[in-house]
Amino acid sequence: MGALTGKTALVTGASRGIGRSIARRLADEGALVAVHFGKDADAARETVAGIRRSHGRAFDVRAELGVPGDVKTLYAKFDEGLASEGEGPGFDILVNNAGTSGSAVIDEVTPELFDRLFAVNTRAPLFIVQQGLKRIRDGGRIINISSAATRIAYPESIVYSMSKGALDTFTLALAKELGGRGITVNTVAPGFVETDMNAAKRTSREATAELASWSVFDRLGRPDDVADVVAFLASDSSRWITGQCIDASGGSRL
Repeated sequence: MGALTGKTALVTGASRGIGRSIARRLADEGALVAVHFGKDADAARETVAGIRRSHGRAFDVRAELGVPGDVKTLYAKFDEGLASEGEGPGFDILVNNAGTSGSAVIDEVTPELFDRLFAVNTRAPLFIVQQGLKRIRDGGRIINISSAATRIAYPESIVYSMSKGALDTFTLALAKELGGRGITVNTVAPGFVETDMNAAKRTSREATAELASWSVFDRLGRPDDVADVVAFLASDSSRWITGQCIDASGGSRL
């Protein structure tokens, strides 16, 4: 029996990359996992199929974030998925993983870039939590995926860093607000992880080596490196940890 047997988890942006690894890891621990995706239905279905091949339980939830009505759509599809699994309303673990990136120094920032990054990276998690609080059971877990870019100067992606910095502050406020319900709220901050999101930065062996050199281990992170930390925070073993930002960047830029 896994550490999360009997629990239900909603993981946003779970069709690929870090989100896929988180969904698989939580399912391996026994959770029923809602695999949220925005556009890539094939990838989401493959995530669900992979979990089921490993004898886990999962279903997909389609809702594009950062657009009008996104949270309403998310929870409507989530409820449909729960019903299809024979489960009642409510869940125990929320992982706000969905995000978008965009490189731009201050002179290159446009209102459109700012609005897009904040709509997906900051606004969506806020209202997903707000509308989810009546659904999340007491003693639950909220885990926000931020970035190590919030603790260093990273002018190449100033808006992205700002959007994730807001998520860190959100975590602190939520942790204090929800402590009375026994709900822990924490942030996980990866560094460079080998995913599609940063593929444009790894177009040569030299560029990849440069990104790897940020870590004291001289390698890029793997999605599982982050997923294992999330699984710990989702479990009862983390019951005395809240309001924290857990750096999962392999010691990047120490």
